[in-house]
Amino acid sequence: MEQQRSSWAVGFTMFAAVMLMIGGSFQIIAGLAGIFENEFYLTTPNYFLEFDVSAWGWIHLIWGVLVLIGGFGVLNGSLWGRTLGVIAAGGSMLVNFAFIPFYPVWSIVIIALDIAVIWALTAHGRDIVSE
Repeated sequence: MEQQRSSWAVGFTMFAAVMLMIGGSFQIIAGLAGIFENEFYLTTPNYFLEFDVSAWGWIHLIWGVLVLIGGFGVLNGSLWGRTLGVIAAGGSMLVNFAFIPFYPVWSIVIIALDIAVIWALTAHGRDIVSE
């Protein structure tokens, strides 16, 4: 018995793919800002994770590239894209949690979007695959 695909589920998975690509692009921009302009972000004293702003720039740049590639993979309906998308979104959540003292509102928004992306990819990710 073949299960009917829901257009809502396909739409939400497409939303997840686009959010991965947009989020990855924004992370790349945030990373480049930290790499090229060391004084761009203000720091909060006494946070349990203390990295140099340039180090945060490289972390965001690398995660941004992974998230962007995962978004393209999801858009193509591939299993590796969904897997990379879930891993990259989970990693993005961890990176942005540690980045909260530098840019709190941005970090919390990205964490919320990452949760929605993970849900869409794990609950409805296979619905985007064309027959």
